[in-house]
Amino acid sequence: MDNCKITVHNFNFYYGGVKVLKNISMEIPENRVTGIIGPSGCGKSTFLRSINRMNDTILGARAEGRIVIDGRNIYDDDIDVVGVRRKVGMVFQKSNPFPKSIFENVAYGLRINGEKDRYRIEEAVEKSLKDAALWDEVKDRLNKNAFELSGGQQQRLCIARALAVEPEILLMDEPASALDPTATLKIEELIQELKKKYTIVIVTHNMQQAARISDFTAFFMLGELIEYNITSIIFTKPSRKITEDYITGRFG
Repeated sequence: MDNCKITVHNFNFYYGGVKVLKNISMEIPENRVTGIIGPSGCGKSTFLRSINRMNDTILGARAEGRIVIDGRNIYDDDIDVVGVRRKVGMVFQKSNPFPKSIFENVAYGLRINGEKDRYRIEEAVEKSLKDAALWDEVKDRLNKNAFELSGGQQQRLCIARALAVEPEILLMDEPASALDPTATLKIEELIQELKKKYTIVIVTHNMQQAARISDFTAFFMLGELIEYNITSIIFTKPSRKITEDYITGRFG
């Protein structure tokens, strides 16, 4: 695959004695949207969180195999996990702004990374809010509490917060599932814009959404990668009957 950003080799993941991901191998291209679909409990979110080692915090969790980003296996013993998470940003299903001002929500990552220059922080906050298509809506109320924003605005604020530390990869775990159709459309339009600068991996339950926004789609089932291809092929000519059954709504 051209310009591969993430390469996954025989990746297995366990919660205690339970194997939740089984021999996952795939190449995720740069500056594209890769959608992960599949029924609940099939390992989609576990896989997504494995790409920035967010599962490390779970007691009894362990990984086997390799996830290589820009030539480095992020599961090597000597890897800087904080550095991995800086490179690989994450946006969750439920918008989770901090109980701070809009400005401080976006500045948070910069401050914990040691940035003290006020001008640099202001510049980064403005750029991130612009990249998240939120600047025009909030530029006159940056000191207001983030909880005053609508649900869709809060989710775009969380995207801006992830972008502020200049990641190269953006992981999104059902970023629009709690939003109304108008706010969902804004997030989808934003994702199309963001892929020009970032590699995006998105988990979605919404089949239509996956078809609309993903360049590539991976279908997971019971912890296995069943099929992975260009989105139009997955949705019109899947090679496995089980993929077709899932996409046409026969189960899931």
